[in-house]
Amino acid sequence: MLRPDFEKSGGLIPAVAQDADTGEVLMLAYMNEEALRRTIETGKAWYYSRSRDKFWMKGESSGHVQVVKEIRLDCDADAIVIKIKQLGEAACHTGHRSCFYMKWDGQGWAEEGELVFNPEEVYKK
Repeated sequence: MLRPDFEKSGGLIPAVAQDADTGEVLMLAYMNEEALRRTIETGKAWYYSRSRDKFWMKGESSGHVQVVKEIRLDCDADAIVIKIKQLGEAACHTGHRSCFYMKWDGQGWAEEGELVFNPEEVYKK
């Protein structure tokens, strides 16, 4: 049976969160087997934080939960796309809708798009 190959890259594989309705790429995070299992069981996106060395459910702090509509595995079995419905306005912890809000303008990186929430208020920094 085909299954994700977590061993290929040390136990973690990239997981792209994509808006199920618009196709917009909202974020990239990492999953291990446990995060994928939790995602499948709960219907909400779970990831593994490399910097904090722990599992986290998207939205557990902000309330901006990702409800899973579909999960896809690539041909090499080492990357996942999760088609989601983003509850709350933003997927990015910076307050932007997408984590991909920086655009190369030919000279450098420029911020594109407005903040949809204030991260200092949401995360009580």
